[in-house]
Amino acid sequence: MSVRDLPPLREALVEHDLLARKSFGQHFLLDLNVTRKIARLAAVGEADTVIEVGPGPGGLTRALLETGARVIAVEKDPRFLPLLRDVAAVADGRLEVVEADALKIDAAALAGGPAHVVSNLPYNVGTPMLIGWLTGPFRPVSMTLMFQKEVADRIAAGVGDDAYGRLAVIAQAVCEAKVVMDLPAKAFTPPPKVASAVVRLVPHATAQPAPLIAALERITAAAFGQRRKMLRSSLKVLGGGALCVRAGVDPDARAETIPVDGFLALARALEAGA
Repeated sequence: MSVRDLPPLREALVEHDLLARKSFGQHFLLDLNVTRKIARLAAVGEADTVIEVGPGPGGLTRALLETGARVIAVEKDPRFLPLLRDVAAVADGRLEVVEADALKIDAAALAGGPAHVVSNLPYNVGTPMLIGWLTGPFRPVSMTLMFQKEVADRIAAGVGDDAYGRLAVIAQAVCEAKVVMDLPAKAFTPPPKVASAVVRLVPHATAQPAPLIAALERITAAAFGQRRKMLRSSLKVLGGGALCVRAGVDPDARAETIPVDGFLALARALEAGA
C-alpha cells in the first residue's frame, strides 16, 4: 500500500471522529488537487527534507510525500496523531510525526540539516512562526506557506502599497517573497471567514548577519509604530534625524515611502553607532 492508496481524507476524518478546533485556528484543506499544487509550488522532491507545521488530517502531508520528500510533521493537537501515523505506516519511513508546539521546537535540531518549510499554517500562529524563521537561528532553504490573504499581501507588499509595513520589510530583507496562489474560503473545511493565499519565500543568496536583522527589527518597530510621523520623529529614540543622515535616508520621509534597502541602510547605521 502506498500514500496514494489511502482512503479519502473526508472518510478518514469521519472514521476518527475529528472536527476542526477554532482555538487552534484549524481549517482543513481536503482537496488533494489543491494540496498537490502547493507541493509543486514548493519545488521539493527526493532528497529534500520538509518541515510541515500543523498538518492536521494530513492532506498536504500526503501531497508532499508523493513528491518523494522526507517530511517532519509537527502537530500540537494529539487527536490527529493516530491519523498521521496511518499515513506514516505507508510512507516508507519518510514521515516523522512529532507531537509538539511548533513555536517551542528547535527546528534546526529537528531537521538535522538543510530543510524546506511547507505548511498550511494555523491562522493564530502564522505570523509569529514566520518572524521566527526569518530572524532566528533556523534558516529554511525555502518556505511555501499559506496565510490569511491579508497577511500574505502584507508579506509581499511593495513600497507605497497600502499593505507595506514591518512584515514586508523584514521578509524581503531576508527573502524574495511572492504570492503564488490564492484560495477562496470555500476551499477549506470548515470555511474560514476570510480568503487565503500561499506565499513562496526564497532566501537571498547572501544572508544578512543576525546583528543587522536585530537592528532592522528595532528600526521597523519604531518607524511603523508611528508610521504617519516623519522618520526624524518616529526614530527619535534611536537617533532620529542624525541616524537618517548617516544612513543617507531623508529624515522628513515617512516609513511607508522607504524601500527595503533604505531600512537596511538605517539598520547598518544603527548597528555601527551602537
